[in-house]
Amino acid sequence: MLQSTDAVLNDLFECYAEQGFLPDGLPLARISNPYYEIWEDIASQLPNLIQTNQIRQKIDNMPVCTTENLQTEPEWRRACVIMGYFAHAYIWGGETPKDRLPPSISKPFLEISAHLELPACATYAGLTLWNFIPSHPEADITDPDNLHVQTSFTGTKDEEWFMVISVAVEAKGIKLISLMRDAFKAVAADDVDLLTALLYRFADGLCDLTLTLKRMYEHNNPAVFFHQLRPFLAGSKNMGHAGLPRGVYYDVGDSDRVERPENWLRLNGGSNAQSSLIQALDIFLGIKHSATDGEQTGGPSFIQQMRDYMPGPHRRFLDELSARANVRPFILESPVQQPKDAYNAAVNELKAFRDTHIQMVTRYIVMASRQPNPTEQGKGRMNLATASSQTKEAGTKTKLAGTGGTDLIPFLKKTRDTVQDAKC
Repeated sequence: MLQSTDAVLNDLFECYAEQGFLPDGLPLARISNPYYEIWEDIASQLPNLIQTNQIRQKIDNMPVCTTENLQTEPEWRRACVIMGYFAHAYIWGGETPKDRLPPSISKPFLEISAHLELPACATYAGLTLWNFIPSHPEADITDPDNLHVQTSFTGTKDEEWFMVISVAVEAKGIKLISLMRDAFKAVAADDVDLLTALLYRFADGLCDLTLTLKRMYEHNNPAVFFHQLRPFLAGSKNMGHAGLPRGVYYDVGDSDRVERPENWLRLNGGSNAQSSLIQALDIFLGIKHSATDGEQTGGPSFIQQMRDYMPGPHRRFLDELSARANVRPFILESPVQQPKDAYNAAVNELKAFRDTHIQMVTRYIVMASRQPNPTEQGKGRMNLATASSQTKEAGTKTKLAGTGGTDLIPFLKKTRDTVQDAKC
């Protein structure tokens, strides 16, 4: 017997309309099994170990732990958070980047990533979705004032605020996902009035996301972000200018020590483009982006590539959402104006969100790249920040790259303009 449309949509949106892309239950604060105590101990000291240039030695001396004692999904996620921070701290935590990860990171990280269907690098999921804790169990997690991070590169409030703003946006986005489900049902029922009302509510929700994003300025200093945090978010793809021309070799400790070409990986860094929520907003409104990363022109868009950096279940949800997205075609075919006006209101609010993001990138990256490092930490190092700042010579123009190597501002503007062009 065929399921009804409502039943199919309820199944598709099952947990996402209740928790969004945040985990079911709060992220694990610590893996309790004593076997992983060494991981947790180093993670708790990470900012100090980076600042005192001890992180590489500490990880080189760390035993190669197996993943056999990871029992629950929260434990696997916590292990992924730790390994992502360890990998990027090891790569970028010295005078020059390290293009080889030792077996103490590589072996468990590749296994953890395979389990969670993620690449073995710091991702949006590991940096934010699985790395927060509320100030108390009943705290409203849509308010970033109530949130803290568990693991950090710098130990600064600036870094914490950068991460928890994203968590709060994800939490506020939960109601938007439930509105998507209801809008699909309205289309199936040919209920124009209901769809119009839902789209106006969706526009209001997008406005709320923008207001939350704008709170970034409250506790995140651009100079601290650019010079102290951002270098650690960088990946190993398109990072030749920052010292990683070949990417990074993941040494798994083979007894014969023969180098495996397939263990040289070139991966993107942590990016908000890996947020399943942000991609879901575009999919729901029928907005399709074509901007590439400059390396594979004519191939998959950068945004499409970013799905590979999402947890498997989130990626599959977006694929299914794409297959079922029917709001824009329905509105274009509608003979009445009201749903078009409501749809355009939603598109306008999504464009406002993108505009806010571009303004933020301008302040935190473009303008910050012209300012000196305000601290001694990081001065003289080769990394994404110094590579972006080493163009003071007359007549030289800086090409600012994203953490994944994209030509940053042109990419963001093209993405914003694609949203604008979607209006009916």
